[in-house]
Amino acid sequence: MTPQRRAAVLAPLESKLADLEALYLDLHRNPELSFAETRTAAELARRLEASGYEVHTGIGGTGVLGVLHNGTGPTVLLRADIDALPVEEKTGLEYASTVRATGDDDTEVPVMHACGHDMHATWLSGAADLLAAGRSEWSGTVLVVFQPGEEKGIGAARMVADGVFSHAGKPDVVLGQHVVPGPAGWVLTRPGVLMAATDALRITLHGKGGHGSRPETTVDPAVLAASVVLRLQTIVSREVSATESAVVTVGSVHVGTAHNIIADHATLEVNIRTFDEQVRARVVTAVERIVHGEAVTAGSPKSPDIEHIGTFPVTSNDEAATAALSAAFGEHFGPERSMEAPLVTGSEDFSEFGRAVGVPSVFWLVGGMDAEKVIAAMTAGRFESDIPSNHSPLFAPVLHPTLSTGVETLVVGALQWLAAR
Repeated sequence: MTPQRRAAVLAPLESKLADLEALYLDLHRNPELSFAETRTAAELARRLEASGYEVHTGIGGTGVLGVLHNGTGPTVLLRADIDALPVEEKTGLEYASTVRATGDDDTEVPVMHACGHDMHATWLSGAADLLAAGRSEWSGTVLVVFQPGEEKGIGAARMVADGVFSHAGKPDVVLGQHVVPGPAGWVLTRPGVLMAATDALRITLHGKGGHGSRPETTVDPAVLAASVVLRLQTIVSREVSATESAVVTVGSVHVGTAHNIIADHATLEVNIRTFDEQVRARVVTAVERIVHGEAVTAGSPKSPDIEHIGTFPVTSNDEAATAALSAAFGEHFGPERSMEAPLVTGSEDFSEFGRAVGVPSVFWLVGGMDAEKVIAAMTAGRFESDIPSNHSPLFAPVLHPTLSTGVETLVVGALQWLAAR
């Protein structure tokens, strides 16, 4: 695709930014939790229909697929996730979310687009519209996927299982992106592994309850839980090579109901991040070994229960496709805005789409924060403390140039594969 044809498809973007900003603000004000994205899905489907797409809804729950056939040529799938998080927004923005909804445990929770999925949806809606309007410049098929339930790590798999590919066939490439707390306007790509795999475990430790005044008659699960938490921290420091990488986090510990009662069980939730399948297996095995070992040492009346409650695959980019896309980004944005991404310990279920049909996939990152502030924080060594990350109640991408950059990346990416007319 020549720069001239690319420019022709992107030419209307400036005139559409006001509408895209309105869409983003609306989505941000009205976030919806995983698999409850009914309002979001309906608006995105409406926009696809208005742009001339064949639209399929309710895929994998609340997923939306738009199909645009435009002659012979490759098929490109563009994906964005649309769900929000149970986080109370503290950005102080005029358009901050005040939404509350029913969470997984049937209690009311605050809801916020703390991971930027509202930006992802807006980017893809804008790119879909531009590609439809610029059909005279390309030939092939565009598949637009608005995916629910990414935060649970199962939305992509549900869409695949529910037949997302039965409506328009197998794509030749799958493309996606994520907003990150980098300088707005920056685009970052990386061949091979980009994002970590995640394994989430719920561990129930069994003790023997009793009165707080007579601990000798009990097996205290609080003490057992404390031992497990501390011992799990030795996995990365003592069982993973310094040349490898892993993270083990105990994110939740629940034990007991009152200060003078020794409970009969404790529940821990553990999050594991790895980049390599062998390291992944080794770390999960070590967690299980330590949990069982500590329970035996404590004299637990029964073995611990270990439940696997969530998993995300490694996000690994096809090397040849990434090289082609990186070259296109470099040509379009220039070397000062297009660069290599670092490894990211966050996780994504995006790669389920490409893996399901055995085609190349590429996932990249787009900066979304005030560039001057981010660069100043990096220079001062205060990036981690001064710049809110995804999932923070303070996470808030700046609208411009974040909006236009993310639309441009998707259009440039799609045109890299779609045939020229």
